[in-house]
Amino acid sequence: MINQSIFRQYDIRGIVPKELNSHNTKLIGYYLGLEIQRRTKKQAYIVVGYDIRKHSYMLFESLISGLNKSGCKVLNIGLVATGVNYFASYQEFSIDNTQIKPDASIMITGSHNAKKYNGFKTTIQNQPYFADDLIKLFEDIKTNESIEILDNHNFIKVDAKTLYIDYMIKQFSHLKDFPTKFVIDCGNGMANTVITKIFDKLNLNYKALYTKPDGDFPNHHPDPSNEKNLKDLKSLLKDDCHYGFAYDGDADRIAVLTQKHNIKGDILAFLFSKTMKNPVIIGEVTYSQNVFDEINTHGTSVMNKTGYSNLRLKLQELNADLAAEVSGHIFFNDRYYGYDDAIYATFRVLELIQSGMNIDEEIDSLPKIYTSSNIEIEVKEEDKFPLIKEIEKSLKKKNRDFPIIKNIIKVDGLRINFEYGWALVRASNTNPILVTKYEASSYATAKTYQNALERLIKKEINELSITTN
Repeated sequence: MINQSIFRQYDIRGIVPKELNSHNTKLIGYYLGLEIQRRTKKQAYIVVGYDIRKHSYMLFESLISGLNKSGCKVLNIGLVATGVNYFASYQEFSIDNTQIKPDASIMITGSHNAKKYNGFKTTIQNQPYFADDLIKLFEDIKTNESIEILDNHNFIKVDAKTLYIDYMIKQFSHLKDFPTKFVIDCGNGMANTVITKIFDKLNLNYKALYTKPDGDFPNHHPDPSNEKNLKDLKSLLKDDCHYGFAYDGDADRIAVLTQKHNIKGDILAFLFSKTMKNPVIIGEVTYSQNVFDEINTHGTSVMNKTGYSNLRLKLQELNADLAAEVSGHIFFNDRYYGYDDAIYATFRVLELIQSGMNIDEEIDSLPKIYTSSNIEIEVKEEDKFPLIKEIEKSLKKKNRDFPIIKNIIKVDGLRINFEYGWALVRASNTNPILVTKYEASSYATAKTYQNALERLIKKEINELSITTN
């Protein structure tokens, strides 16, 4: 029996083999293949790549058995980073003396999750396949879970990695022999299926940590958004080595460090925007207001929902230059294809440095404010969205104990603007939690906002609990 819980907001992801196994992966491949061909109205060619996790190849064989039964043709690109998988879907491959451009892509990866997890990130005609699409896929599978799908491991092997490496070397040839020293931490994930080959061809001055892909992740968890996973990288940022880069398990998310700063995605968006003419930059609701304001001095910023699929779709919709998530998903439509690729983003940061930008000075020049990290509040899965509605109702009532509200932005949850800052509360799309964040002109003011909102949230949780019981 297939469980709906593995069909998440942005992708399919679950524990192997408890939630994802050979049987339900075959079903996913079959019904996904039928949907891809319904949309493309022809026999579809699908690029499939996979990460280094111990169960990824088993899932690959099961997935393509389903895809083959559906009538699709599988283009196997092997062990790759997610950015290479997306890249391949934009290329043409010679198949039986015919140039074929893929109709869809599927990446088998657990991303930054613990090693027991795995999953599938899908695009169809270079559009993210997520949210309601995944719910419909689940419903299609539920109509006939007993269908027999035999093993069929046929595929066409194609070389996307060489194309990707050659592309990067050509695009960033001006970085050749760039002498500035930097360090990377691949976290034993997928970044070094290509990245050091590109560095070496460009003769860059780097040191690399944990480059060997290893699904046990023996050195640290492959999630650079967690500070403890950056300890070894930080220890090498000294003397004449000022810059560091770290990657998550499938290398679609980046952390950029200097000796002074751990640069989040919103600040990176600001830095990149300074090199673009009249840029349109897509941000998300957890951005610092400073970033939106500074981008608007020389371009246009757009606040959007968080989540990498939401950002990629909005980037395409507006034909904007760049989108970025605070967590480190960076999407370049400027000079690139508009998907999140941490390897590509590395070279764009190196360009900033080569151009003479003093990154620390640019960051220090921003107005001084206090911004909290994301604060998570555990709730029942079925309660999280109703809670947001109840919190909104309470905010509309006059409350002497609550700071004066200027307005509320409802792009994604509730971003509550006050006189000296803002507070955010939103329901996570992937976990049973509410996520809050606070920003103000001082720590004390932000703490005032936090205390007020947390009291309100606690009250609504208690009232909802009484109502449902």
